[in-house]
Amino acid sequence: MSLLELFIIAVALSMDAFAVSICKGLCMPKMNWNNGVIAGLYFGGFQSGMPLIGYLLGSQFKEAITAFDHWIAFILLGAIGLNMIKESFSKEEEEECESSPMAPKNMIPLAIATSIDALAVGVTFAFLQVQIVPAVSFIGATTFTLSTLGVKVGNVFGTRYKSKAEFAGGLILILMGIKILTQHLLEV
Repeated sequence: MSLLELFIIAVALSMDAFAVSICKGLCMPKMNWNNGVIAGLYFGGFQSGMPLIGYLLGSQFKEAITAFDHWIAFILLGAIGLNMIKESFSKEEEEECESSPMAPKNMIPLAIATSIDALAVGVTFAFLQVQIVPAVSFIGATTFTLSTLGVKVGNVFGTRYKSKAEFAGGLILILMGIKILTQHLLEV
């Protein structure tokens, strides 16, 4: 997997965390960079840890399913992408602002929820034989940066970009799944 492809996946995976960070920024009357860094650490940490767990799990089964691993990557990335696109059109009520939006009891469930898709991507990394340490480091750093900036964007612009970010992230994951599948099918 090339650095460009890894960057594209990292940005796509970061879109949920970016969208939630925008919402966190909405809850702040004045931008506080410390809160942006806290959001970045939570989301970046979980976003790098989950693909590592997925990779370790996927590595256990890699030998048994090598013949159709490209289909698994295509289906997982496509399903995650479709779900993100569906969520981008959702008209759910926005959450109320918590009294302490950066408290662990508020941030940990959000960090887990926004990184579940990264777990599935980690499984596909095992099938694609991606060098996992640089990959998860890159994903974590990208998510950290976008989440930190998301708090600022939310504080300044509001929810205007939340659904667009989720849609773009979903579309990118679907396109990466299609690329993996077509590349394998053309090699055969």
